[in-house]
Amino acid sequence: MKFLKSQMKQLIKDNDELQQRLRELMDEHGLEKNFALKALYHSEVAEGGKYQTDYQALDASKN
Repeated sequence: MKFLKSQMKQLIKDNDELQQRLRELMDEHGLEKNFALKALYHSEVAEGGKYQTDYQALDASKN
């Protein structure tokens, strides 16, 4: 599974909790949105993260 910016944006758009987490990452660490998206991906999606199945479902729906 690899990071896709468009897919990550869609996942966040559909989830209020992830939207809040993204804002927190940007504020707490002074990150630009693109870097915060990647950080959120690695902490909440990749490697069995809480939102991994939701992310994979977005990938499956494209095919």
